[in-house]
Amino acid sequence: MSLELITKLREMTGAGIGDCNKALKETSNDLDKACQWLREKGMASAIKRAGKSAKQGVVYSYIHGNGVLGVLVEVNCETDFVAKTDDFQSLAKEVAMQIAAMSPLYVNRDAVPAEILEAEKSVYKAQLKEEGKPEKVWDKIIEGKIEKFYGTICLYDQLYMKDTTGKVTIKDLVNEKIGKIGENIVIKRFARFKLGEE
Repeated sequence: MSLELITKLREMTGAGIGDCNKALKETSNDLDKACQWLREKGMASAIKRAGKSAKQGVVYSYIHGNGVLGVLVEVNCETDFVAKTDDFQSLAKEVAMQIAAMSPLYVNRDAVPAEILEAEKSVYKAQLKEEGKPEKVWDKIIEGKIEKFYGTICLYDQLYMKDTTGKVTIKDLVNEKIGKIGENIVIKRFARFKLGEE
């Protein structure tokens, strides 16, 4: 097993040496497949830990552009010990920077008010009618548009701005960290302030 490959995979995923070694063995040294394998492993860990209470953590503040833009975000974990680790603190920072750059409105889909979704669906229906699309395909098209809408307004559904593949969402990023740290992690709430913005 090439140490160079293990090092590169660690840089790409932040996973431990043992996990990187195993991922490369399982995927015949294919870096992309090894990344996916580690991501799936992280997801499995995340599912196992999802029921665990996350009441510790940090309220992280990020100020950008000489005080023109600021973000406060609460990221929770299970223990005070993990909250103080570099891994956890760096995740909180990445999340805060994502909020600053991508302006999500809600943490996740559950937080989106039903009336906002209904209003959005009404707009799509009017557009489809205007375009002369047959009614039988409306539901399928609207479903796809709502998915894209979630990807814009919900933090967990947004693509992680630093991921070059265009596939990793903030939820994936959190799940990877859960897999690495071994504790449940939850982004609880955030506030974004831009100077002069209503």
